[in-house]
Formats: sequence, structure tokens, C-alpha cells
Amino acid sequence: MNERPTHLPFDPTMAQLGFVWFLRLVSIYCLVAGVGYWAQLSGYYEGLLWRFDLMPWQWKVASVSLAMLYPVASTGLWMMVSWGPVIWFVAALGETLMFTVFSNYFFYRPQIAVVHGCVALLYICFRAVLFLQKRQQAKPVR
Repeated sequence: MNERPTHLPFDPTMAQLGFVWFLRLVSIYCLVAGVGYWAQLSGYYEGLLWRFDLMPWQWKVASVSLAMLYPVASTGLWMMVSWGPVIWFVAALGETLMFTVFSNYFFYRPQIAVVHGCVALLYICFRAVLFLQKRQQAKPVR
């Protein structure tokens, strides 16, 4: 009987290993971001919005949503399941819109949009390379 796992190739390519490490790094980022929003909600945040009951309604909605989405995305990315990047995309899109388009209600932080954009671009590049590698391996040898 074959003892190697069936969900991983026997000899992973550099792109596959890089993709795993990339997802793990994004997972750690999501966990830190989620903990940051939980710290803000619990009152350990130093700033104007340091108490949940004193936050404006838009900050309450955004903080609670991102405090829930980021740890879930972190878990999904770490386990490399299909819903992990989807949840990350929802959280990243919400936070990007929050700090760019709706900056008059929140703060203007374009660096958040740049970080999320770079992560999304790297994800798309990794998926394209992995797709091309899989297609190349599936070609019949003549």
C-alpha cells in the first residue's frame, strides 16, 4: 500500500512550496490584524476609538466584522482550504474600501489598499503558475 499522502505530490515544485509559504504568511498577517481589531473592541487600543460604546456606528460595524473575518480567514489560509482566500478577499475588500473610498467616515490609509492589492496580485500569479504547471504535467508525452 502507498504510504505517501494523496493530496500532495510526491515531489512538490518550487511554486507549490512558495504558494504554501505565501498562504502561511498571509495567514499570520490575518491573525495579527484580527487580534488588532479584537484589541480595539476590548478597549486595549490607544486612540480616539478606544471604547466600543464610544465608537460611531460605522466603526462598530467595521471593527466587529473584521474582528470576526480575519481570524476565520487566517484559519482557512493556514489549512489551505478553498474558503480561506475567499474570506480573506471579503475582509481585505472591506478594509480597503473602508480606508480609501469611505475615508471620510474612517481614516485615509492608502497603504492598506496597496498591501491588499499586492497580496491579491501575488495570489493570482501563484495560481496562474500552478495552473500552467498542472496543465504542462497533464499533457501526454509523444
